[in-house]
Amino acid sequence: MVAQLSKLYQKHHNNWDSYVDPVVFAYNISQHRSTSYSPFELLFGRSPLLPIDPPPRSFSFARSDDSFVHLQRLLQSYHHHARARMISQQEYSKRRYDKNRRDPHFNLGDRVFTRIFSSRGKLDPRFSNEPQYIVRVSHPTYTVRHDVSGNERQYHVSDLRPVMMSHE
Repeated sequence: MVAQLSKLYQKHHNNWDSYVDPVVFAYNISQHRSTSYSPFELLFGRSPLLPIDPPPRSFSFARSDDSFVHLQRLLQSYHHHARARMISQQEYSKRRYDKNRRDPHFNLGDRVFTRIFSSRGKLDPRFSNEPQYIVRVSHPTYTVRHDVSGNERQYHVSDLRPVMMSHE
């Protein structure tokens, strides 16, 4: 929502709130890739009626509660299909993520650089510039000791980079 609002407000940055309703409406009627339905459809069981759409001519049901039963069945079908699509999308995303993901394993005594989690600028280094040592292994979590201070801290394997020795 913030990205959409940032595209719409004027240069004085004081009128963003006048765009909240249209952006929320656009989000609610947009078809989502992961479910193949819009949030409006999943909630009400139909596409929204827009001002440019012709009004419905008539509705006919044999009994008064038939419309409610029909809506329940329709929503159940939508939710079942949306859930299956979300699971399929999650599996696809995982396969795509894992495709090029490294899964390094470290041993006791290996020297590593650790990720810097404190606030930093865009061009500041992402990893420490001082090598540290692995002192405990429980893949994917490793305990690392800082050589100078002696402090120990646990890191996930994704937050470690091996120290590569240069050959002179």
